[in-house]
Amino acid sequence: MTNEELKDALLMAPKNGCTRLDEAQKAEMEAYAKRYMDFMTACKTEREATAWAVRKAEGLGFKPFTPGMDVHPGDKIYYNNRDKAIALAVIGTEPLSRGANICAAHVDSPRLDLKPNPLYEDSEIAYFKTHYYGGIKKYQWTVTPLAIHGVVCRKDGSMVTVTIGEDPSDPILMVSDLLVHLAADQMQKPLAKGIEGEQLNVILGTEPLTGEGSDLVKLNIMRLLNEKYGLVEADFQSAELTMVPAGPAREAGLDRSLISAYGHDDRVCAYAELEALFALESPAKTAVCILADKEEIGSVGISGMQSHYFEHFMGTLCDAQGVKLEDCFAASFCLSADVSNAFDPNFPETCERRNNSFLNYGISICKYTGSRGKGGCSDASAEAMGHVRSTLDGAGVIWQLATLGKVDQGGGGTVAAYMANRNIVTVDAGVPVLSMHAPLELVSKLDCYETMLACKAIYLA
Repeated sequence: MTNEELKDALLMAPKNGCTRLDEAQKAEMEAYAKRYMDFMTACKTEREATAWAVRKAEGLGFKPFTPGMDVHPGDKIYYNNRDKAIALAVIGTEPLSRGANICAAHVDSPRLDLKPNPLYEDSEIAYFKTHYYGGIKKYQWTVTPLAIHGVVCRKDGSMVTVTIGEDPSDPILMVSDLLVHLAADQMQKPLAKGIEGEQLNVILGTEPLTGEGSDLVKLNIMRLLNEKYGLVEADFQSAELTMVPAGPAREAGLDRSLISAYGHDDRVCAYAELEALFALESPAKTAVCILADKEEIGSVGISGMQSHYFEHFMGTLCDAQGVKLEDCFAASFCLSADVSNAFDPNFPETCERRNNSFLNYGISICKYTGSRGKGGCSDASAEAMGHVRSTLDGAGVIWQLATLGKVDQGGGGTVAAYMANRNIVTVDAGVPVLSMHAPLELVSKLDCYETMLACKAIYLA
């Protein structure tokens, strides 16, 4: 055997996925990217993603979950968790005692939430006070076109949906930054301190109402909100309003190989899970798709992955088959579908190239995430990694292995640990992202498409 033959037999030789697709696959990839971009343009919050999933699921014959419901192979059901998270299932032909195949992603993203008492006026400029949500570089959120999304629960209990800044006829909102001419002191500060959290104040307007009185610009803004939505200032006390980057998802790069959007982390994996699930009819094992909330702040709260709503949903399905929930979990597999960092040649010092994901090399499988000494991660076993490897290879999915940057550089977490805590075998995997947690992130169309194919393969494994 020659050295070249030995190399082919024994060594790995990863190839750019763009060279591995035929013309039909490329056409499918482009069509998938278009559907995904439409989803991302429409869904910028966990509520919007959940509502979209409900509408789509019902259109495909999914029925809402009710405690005690009877289920049969082929049934399609969903559990809307308070309009902020959702679990969906296609019941398999095998009993739940043999486990379920689960894909779990999250649909919340870093953003600027309004404080409970946000509206004020200073120097005849009206502002919203914000509290950032999740890990952000605060300076990135200045001078960025912003839109306001969310809901308000009024005193009478009625709900009002608010969206300003997305329609081409809408105004945008913005956080100001200091002009470079006066920024000598600011530019001497560490990057993390150049903009402080309390400076992320959103400009709403500058025109006062005519007549006498104080805070006339603030009053004018409140008048506009009252005319459009019937709001009074006290309604902010029972509101969920957030500032997100304005504008649609768009193709990026002269070759249009990338997608630019707000919130790829982690709605890029959430959409992949959904589309893969919606294509199923009657799998062998029950297929479960989870779109969770609150991952960016620790998966806490009633809609986060640490909540027991997942047990409530799966427990009811198990009860209908006379199966113990613990037995189902012990026999189940979960793909924790969350994004990874794509290698960026602008910042090569942060990554170890041999163990980092790259654009266009397919879905990134991560044995562990965590920070530094694997802190906070779910470290997948050899058997779990072997299952993913054989499943994806068998389905012809393009995939790669990766870790999250250099050992001592930092790191991050996913919902994997909370699924593993339930005694569910779990592996992390997802789409590589450039500029993760920035107002606009970049992903490769190919990696998005291969992630959807990977989710489909896991559901059918």
